[in-house]
Amino acid sequence: MTAVPIRRPGLARIRAAGSPLHLACLAFVALVTLAALLAPWLIPHDPNTVDLADALAAPSAAHPLGVDAAGRDTLSRLLLGARTSLLGPLGVVAFSTVAGIAIGTAAAWRGGRLDSVLSRSTELVFAFPGMLLAILVVSVHGEGLLAPVLALAVAYTPYVSRLTRSLVLAERARPYVSAHRVQGHSALQICRRHVLPNIAPVVLAQSAINFGYALMDLAGLSFLGLGVPALTPDWGRMVFDGQTAIQHGYPLSAILPCAVVVLTVVAFNVVGERWADRVARRDR
Repeated sequence: MTAVPIRRPGLARIRAAGSPLHLACLAFVALVTLAALLAPWLIPHDPNTVDLADALAAPSAAHPLGVDAAGRDTLSRLLLGARTSLLGPLGVVAFSTVAGIAIGTAAAWRGGRLDSVLSRSTELVFAFPGMLLAILVVSVHGEGLLAPVLALAVAYTPYVSRLTRSLVLAERARPYVSAHRVQGHSALQICRRHVLPNIAPVVLAQSAINFGYALMDLAGLSFLGLGVPALTPDWGRMVFDGQTAIQHGYPLSAILPCAVVVLTVVAFNVVGERWADRVARRDR
């Protein structure tokens, strides 16, 4: 008599969700997001309170992650800095995704001269590195989060538009598009109801990867003093402020935000690539 294998739905769902690395990265992304949302209620101290008498203090019960060179609590600044550090990349990804989808769809669907003009325009933007464009805009506009976010959004838009164009060209050649045209549906209806939902998973997977890159770029700008104002908690700014502590042999206030930036970028890249792999396997 053949034994019937016992099925474990819970284990099957875990395996379907991804590898342990993917699950760990997904959990880290969720943890960082929750920390950003709940930061005002989680911080143990005012992140901008300066206490030079307690500067560069080692971790303790009152300050679990120590104190920076200005006497500010590192944990509080790390938690509240998650807000600005994630809000900026979110703005970059949201703007570049919407603009890239619109440009790529219009170029692929209409073709002809419009496709040529839009393609040449995106190639022109490709000629300017995103960081260089952001530095140029910030030097003219001044420090703040809006200027670098808009500059990087413009720099990231061609990546999304080129991907969208190739996906829409493939969808446009499918039989269901011709069937809807015969039925009298307009191009706008076909794109909105069928084409865009079909390409959305791939574009969103790329946007998740772009989020990590945008976070790294904005942290780099803050480190250079071209991002958020000096008193605003931000991971890149914390690394910049921690240089003094490193010189005095107390690197914790600089290493912690740097490690969080690296881990967050890696986590978003792993999640985005895992999502893209699942979409690719589904389409085979």
